[in-house]
Amino acid sequence: MPAVNTKPMSALFVGHGNPMNVVRQNSWTEGWARLGKSLPRPRAVLAVSAHWYIADTMVTAMPHPRTIHDFGGFPPELYQIGYNAPGDPALAEKVRGLLSPLPVGLDEGWGLDHGTWSVLYHIFPGADIPVVQLSIDRTKPARFHYETGKLLSPLRDDGILIMGSGNLVHNLQAYAWDSPELGAFDWALRFERKARRIIESGNDTELVDYREMGPDARLSIPTPDHYLPLLYVLGARREGDSATWPVEGFDGGSMSMLAVQIG
Repeated sequence: MPAVNTKPMSALFVGHGNPMNVVRQNSWTEGWARLGKSLPRPRAVLAVSAHWYIADTMVTAMPHPRTIHDFGGFPPELYQIGYNAPGDPALAEKVRGLLSPLPVGLDEGWGLDHGTWSVLYHIFPGADIPVVQLSIDRTKPARFHYETGKLLSPLRDDGILIMGSGNLVHNLQAYAWDSPELGAFDWALRFERKARRIIESGNDTELVDYREMGPDARLSIPTPDHYLPLLYVLGARREGDSATWPVEGFDGGSMSMLAVQIG
């Protein structure tokens, strides 16, 4: 049985990696399953996925979000899998209120993309916990996303799991497609280790200003889409929250599968 929640819900960043993890059994999917068993059962999930990266701030507001298969070239079995979790229009409205006066659109057309459902498929396989997605506004600077996480932090007191889904290191140009079991490239490992030290310190400024972190950061974060979900989770942190790493490892040398649990 899930643990009884007697304190604010954790915030969670998950390295989601390859969509094929939906149908694979490996150390990462096993780690996600363990997370689902160790976390208190949330009232709902607010997900910030790398794959809803648009020029606006939107929140899904439909009662029954669709499963989006936003990838190509994978086996047919992957496209047959659905994650039919309910939505939560009331939570969407609450998110809108917390972010006011920022204009937040109520979306009826998106749904759950694979950044969200591919990990929830293992964390909460019953698909019986409501899920709402918040878009990443690609026109805004990194500081905006971190401050947005701070504004959303009160949701943790209502039993809402704030979940960012991306990858701390995500460089597909360097990815070893022929050798996915390849260990981490030196630059990727150095950046992940540095990021972990900063997260443990509780001083997030350097990670918010990641563009100033040098060549390892530039290789690890060639585009911001998979990195920014982490800033929402760090923004939701409270003083005294611990940081732990429930899932670790690298895929293809250049993709960190690190999960960061705050609180």
